[in-house]
Amino acid sequence: MESLEEKTTAELLTQHAGIMDELRRRNVLRSANNPTGDLAEYLFCAAFGWEQATNSVKGYDAKDQDGTKFQIKGRRLHRLNKSRQLSAIRDLTGFDVLAAVLFDDDYGVRRAALIPSDAVKARAVYIGHTNSHKFLLKDDIWNVPDVIDVTERLRAVE
Repeated sequence: MESLEEKTTAELLTQHAGIMDELRRRNVLRSANNPTGDLAEYLFCAAFGWEQATNSVKGYDAKDQDGTKFQIKGRRLHRLNKSRQLSAIRDLTGFDVLAAVLFDDDYGVRRAALIPSDAVKARAVYIGHTNSHKFLLKDDIWNVPDVIDVTERLRAVE
């Protein structure tokens, strides 16, 4: 089998596109965007049996059987970028719980948590030029009351 180093740039990009298409066919990914967010949604919904919202729903990504609304965010920590800033949160009032996961370089689950919206609101910072809030998924969040570590639950469905 030919190693990645032996492939041309065009061959690598073709392989990447094919992998993304196959992950969409398997319903792991729902869009053609960076796979981090879609993978986070897939893992949380698979782990907890949540119903994934359609892409057009504003404010949350999934609901559980009791009607709890979850905003789902993921961040891939890479050796070249260790930022823990999650993607923009547009609406701090549209969800009850933030389901957040940190992935390692290879998309393995490093750490995951369920964070009540009040804890998110207390730590999120409003960014005017994007009309959104930024939230850093720092290690101390796991020490906040009512935050639930769900790392092992997500690892079980990886």
